[in-house]
Amino acid sequence: MGSCRTWAPPELLVLSVWLWVSSAGPTRPPGPALRVRLAGYPRKHNEGRVELFYNDEWGTICDDDFTLANAHVLCQHLGFVAATGWAHSAKYGKGVGRIWLDNVNCAGGEKSIGDCKHRGWGNSDCSHEEDAGVICKDERIPGFKDSNVIETEQSHVEEVRLRAVVVGARRQLPVTEGIVEVRYKDGWAQICDEGWSSHNSRVVCGMLGFPAEKKVNRNFYKLASKSQPKQKRREDVGSKKRLFAERQQLIYRLHSVSCAGTEGHLSMCAFEFYRGNASAACGSGSPAVVSCVPGPQFATGSSHKKKQRQQQQQQGQPRIRLKGGAKVGEGRVEVLKGSEWGTICDDRWNLLSASVVCRELGFGSAKEALTGARMGQGTGPIHMNEVQCLGTEKSLWSCPFKNITQEDCKHTEDVAVRCNVPYMGYETLIRLSGGRSRFEGRVEVAVGAGAGEQPRWGLVCSEGWGTLEAMVACRQLGLGFANHGLQETWYWDASNVTEMVLSGVKCAGHEMSLSHCQHHGSSVNCRNTGTRFAAGVICSETASDLLLHAPLVQETAYIEDRPLHMLYCAAEESCLSSSARLANWPYGHRRLLRFSSQIHNNGRADFRPKAGRHSWVWHECHRHYHSMDIFTHYDILTPNGTKVAEGHKASFCLEDTECEEDVAKRYECANFGEQGITVGCWDLYRHDIDCQWIDITDVKPGNYILQVVINPNFEVAESDFTNNAMKCNCKYDGHRIWVHSCHIGDALSEEANKRFEQYPGQLNNQIS
Repeated sequence: MGSCRTWAPPELLVLSVWLWVSSAGPTRPPGPALRVRLAGYPRKHNEGRVELFYNDEWGTICDDDFTLANAHVLCQHLGFVAATGWAHSAKYGKGVGRIWLDNVNCAGGEKSIGDCKHRGWGNSDCSHEEDAGVICKDERIPGFKDSNVIETEQSHVEEVRLRAVVVGARRQLPVTEGIVEVRYKDGWAQICDEGWSSHNSRVVCGMLGFPAEKKVNRNFYKLASKSQPKQKRREDVGSKKRLFAERQQLIYRLHSVSCAGTEGHLSMCAFEFYRGNASAACGSGSPAVVSCVPGPQFATGSSHKKKQRQQQQQQGQPRIRLKGGAKVGEGRVEVLKGSEWGTICDDRWNLLSASVVCRELGFGSAKEALTGARMGQGTGPIHMNEVQCLGTEKSLWSCPFKNITQEDCKHTEDVAVRCNVPYMGYETLIRLSGGRSRFEGRVEVAVGAGAGEQPRWGLVCSEGWGTLEAMVACRQLGLGFANHGLQETWYWDASNVTEMVLSGVKCAGHEMSLSHCQHHGSSVNCRNTGTRFAAGVICSETASDLLLHAPLVQETAYIEDRPLHMLYCAAEESCLSSSARLANWPYGHRRLLRFSSQIHNNGRADFRPKAGRHSWVWHECHRHYHSMDIFTHYDILTPNGTKVAEGHKASFCLEDTECEEDVAKRYECANFGEQGITVGCWDLYRHDIDCQWIDITDVKPGNYILQVVINPNFEVAESDFTNNAMKCNCKYDGHRIWVHSCHIGDALSEEANKRFEQYPGQLNNQIS
């Protein structure tokens, strides 16, 4: 029977959700204000993911510091005599909504988990990948009845999918239209469409990663829902679309589904289960059918993409964006107000507001509404606070919110989201081999997987392979950010895959799959074809994020005429312009534009040099080690981008000069110490140290742009490279220099950036 297959074809879109049947509370509640339930799949009735009903919302518990004593309290709350174990890392599947408790510490005798020590309700730094579960002893406390303990067969469904029935759409991803099916036992069951509304379709589309629903001709699908002859058949219907239908007996699982349209998942809607003989249910109805509108990143077909591009051009620059996320559809929320990008404070931030953000950006509803700068801290202004969306708004700016002052919020309270995104199957076309953990290894990709064909696995040529390519590979694998992109992988030679099938890979860093990057196609061109030269990656769930403190550059810039006899060390380290080699050493001087650089790490991992200390270079003249060949670029540019002066700075010493309150310094260069910049700390290069300058001896008077770029060669992975550049306007009259309007490269709107590059007097590059 078609609905009872135990496998799910790759073209069927599957998403785990939790469906709950409301029932009466326990007859003897141990905690008056707290309800507990077990959820997840697969499981028995006495085990599962722990979910708590607090503040009118179901949520989970993080597994940090979880103990057997915690499990005892929970199991006894649920009416079991004791706990026999507990589970970490979302063994029973990832929950949705809030993570209510973290760092729970029970003594074992508490009546309720809420009586134990913890960080506070809703205060967590976890994701749902860390949801805790418990295994209770299958023995009930005498006389205890609790309907929170659910019978797995009767009251939950774990997965929802769209089953495409149109020929051609069955192999095309993402699946945007089809029959809605829910997992039931070892197969799939349908939902009766009697009373089905567009609100229901909106919720299903949101769960599956689509921002909106559209009308669908249900009569068109009735052929697919009726019993067919034993042999497969195809028929032209209406618009000559072709249906592919198999003989199958329908099994209806749900009916009377009623959503408001703002729910994040189907579990929050009202519905009922069929009991008994479900195959005879649904009367004159048919299986529920849904058609979804994909966002711009997932649109298929040239006409669909063209239509969406036209809409984007009409709307102009988006006023909302996500930053710092490892995966597509997640990140810190930033909004454009006036001409400046800023963040949102997390007071009253919830799933309704997060879902408005996700849909506005072309994704589905929100899986998580994150608080406490979980995706790293932003910079600049905080534009919004206490955002309170209804969930129906087209834009976050249509929701009620409060303007704030600097005292109300800090960037440690920046909000973030994780959105539902469509299933594209990209992760099935890449794998790692030979690594010590699932986060590292030699990259293997599948090519040539046509209709009905098995994919051919092969290696990626490492020529030109770097951090940006590794970032895309780790994203495609679902493993977060890249720590390193490796060009030699002889130590991971554990696979029988030896053929190079992909070469010339060059990525911008934002792609969802290596196949979206530039590459040589089927004509592989690789000089070193041995397996030791196959590309490899080391992935990480977190990454650093460096940015320059722009106001300090503006405040400290000045000109110095420095005698040549004081510049021998600087010349040795190539800190002067090329014309200095022709100077009459040691007589004369060089004109230097000096300024201080304060480089902050606002990410979620320490910034560490790529090279280990065994390969650091000792510079005798300055008597220090360089851990990176080039750490920053300093450039003077004309309005059209022509470089007229440049400087570069090796990492004389990466260390924690100062840190935020309650953050301890970890890196210090003295005595050949470890180098790096800790999260929440900054490294200060003062204006008066060697090479902290640009040699402008040969620059003529005029108006210019000062540009500073950190980590310019992407040697070290960061969560966001778009904020690594800083720009200032410069006015130089041959004797003095004025530096103003300094800002991080992506901090302003497109229009403001155009004005910055063409301010009065700059077009002719002459002092007015």
